[in-house]
Amino acid sequence: MIPVTCAIIRNEDDEILVVQRGEKTDLPYKWEFPGGKLKDGESEEMCIIREIKEELSMEIIICSTFEPVVYDYGYIMIKLIPFVCDTLDELPVLSEHVDFKWIAPENLRSVDLCEADVFVADRYIKTQGMVTACNEPFTDKEQSEELDRDLKQMINSMMSRQEAEWISTSAADNPELFRKLLDYSFKGGDQKLAFRASWILTKACEKVPELIYPHLSRMIEGLKVIDNESTERSFMKILTMADLKRVSERHQGILVDHCFNALRSGFSAIAIKAYSMEIIYHLALIYPDLAHELSSTIKMLQSEDTAAGIIARGQIILKKLAEISGTDQGSGH
Repeated sequence: MIPVTCAIIRNEDDEILVVQRGEKTDLPYKWEFPGGKLKDGESEEMCIIREIKEELSMEIIICSTFEPVVYDYGYIMIKLIPFVCDTLDELPVLSEHVDFKWIAPENLRSVDLCEADVFVADRYIKTQGMVTACNEPFTDKEQSEELDRDLKQMINSMMSRQEAEWISTSAADNPELFRKLLDYSFKGGDQKLAFRASWILTKACEKVPELIYPHLSRMIEGLKVIDNESTERSFMKILTMADLKRVSERHQGILVDHCFNALRSGFSAIAIKAYSMEIIYHLALIYPDLAHELSSTIKMLQSEDTAAGIIARGQIILKKLAEISGTDQGSGH
């Protein structure tokens, strides 16, 4: 029996990602939840995180798991181990599959899934609504050490999007809690805590954008030292929501340099490149001279072997830049 992991990946709208197998696979053109086989000495959790990064260039956060599915395809018997995961990424980069789509959970049964994945889909649908969030809110009267200990434990044991939403709502009402989440985001020695904390910060800032302004300079300066790509992506997303006119010229300059470096780097994640385009565009509204440099950089990316999602996002930004300059910023194709 071959152990295989798969990920039920949810986006911000609670839609589920499914991917389509290619013509030359053993189940041609069938749809499935992404994942793959365990390597020797690899845990199931390490396997699914690695597989999703290799297959889709996506970062995920594991929220929960449920009972594996054992299925005999005749030529192979597999033990399919499902993980329920959340992601901030909306644009997978396909390396092994031919197509992808986000669909509502109730529509999973309408997709032509691989046989084992059908059982996974059914079990996921049945588990919806079974996980509940913590009901004990933090208050301003709690001592700092107790808040710190309980908050870290809650973030590290977080199992559902509902819990993340609850913590982010609490942070919107509690400046001390918001500050602690930002502190945790800089903890390079605990990447799991840092990513989850920064992920919750994005949700809090979506609810109340004003929350970030007292900490915006620290976040921008932190981009230079963060060694956690997931945290960087969360920070960049928050910065796309901020009014950058409220940032000092020095910090605007730091941000411009960081974003252009990310766009020109061959190692930056797709989401970070996409957020970088958006941030520089917002700064170009303040400093129109940036429009030409951004336009040239986007066209350079389009001429290279760039992911389709970045090309599409670049086209949108080019149209916006054309409105600033009053000229045609198109790619010429």
